[in-house]
Amino acid sequence: MEVKAYLEITMTIPEENRAAAAKVYTNYRGPFLETIEGALTKQLLVRDEDVQVLHGFDSVEHAAAYLESDMFKDDVFVGLKPTWTADPEVRIYPVVA
Repeated sequence: MEVKAYLEITMTIPEENRAAAAKVYTNYRGPFLETIEGALTKQLLVRDEDVQVLHGFDSVEHAAAYLESDMFKDDVFVGLKPTWTADPEVRIYPVVA
């Protein structure tokens, strides 16, 4: 399958909280790829100023649906929230071939 949409979540996470955030990413990467409809890729991008998680999906609709899923709302969001110093920025991008 080919990535047709990306869900990008950008978070401001101080250095002292990044290990905890990385653990949340690691804990849910496998289940995300195995159980979320349309999920194809998931990558953690770390910069000095922020941390991004880039999710690849087979459609914009599946990317949007993930944000409403129990895994995101009850597990990932809850696990990451204590690590943020500001609300995350969430964007969905369609892939234009």
